[in-house]
Order: sequence, then structure tokens, then C-alpha cells
Amino acid sequence: MGARSEYDAAYFTLLRAREEHDHLLRYREFLEAEQERLDAFAQATQRTTDAVPRQLRRPVDATTKALLEAVGRRRSVVLDELGRMDDRIAGAEAFVQECETEVAELRG
Repeated sequence: MGARSEYDAAYFTLLRAREEHDHLLRYREFLEAEQERLDAFAQATQRTTDAVPRQLRRPVDATTKALLEAVGRRRSVVLDELGRMDDRIAGAEAFVQECETEVAELRG
């Protein structure tokens, strides 16, 4: 492989690495917002049904537990993903640094 093709390959790898890093940052923002949204939804669901007399809300109460369990499962997945994000972002940052170093070496 010629020097120019090697540089081009390294440069495009750097661009993809930066893009992946940016995607991970946006994904973390989404996960944080989703966690807040799910928490607010669960709290609002519990709070609003408490204001209605129990005998009137029985049809709705029949689905409340299943609804909150589903929200809890999604929240669990979101929290698991958030727990891995710091390592994933750090790995992506390290890869971007490696790529930048390689491109700089090939350029110079």
C-alpha cells in the first residue's frame, strides 16, 4: 500500500472513530433523558390514580401494575446501558486519539 493510500485509510478511520464517539455521546444524552421521562411517567401514573376513589378506578388499576412493570423493565435496560456508557465513551475517545496520532505520523 502506498503512503497516500495508507494516509487516506487512516484518515477515514479517524473520521469514522469521531463519528462513533459523537454517536455514543448522543446516545448517552438520549438514555439520560429517557430515564428522567420514565421516572416522571411512573410517578405521575401513581400520583394521578391516587386522586380518584378506589372503587371508580378499578378498571384502570387492573392495568397499572403491568404498566409500571413494563416501565420498570425499560428503565432497567436504560440504566444498564447508562452503566456501560462511560467505558464505551472512554474506549471511543482512546481510539480517536490513536487514530489522530497515526494520521499525524503519516502526515508528517
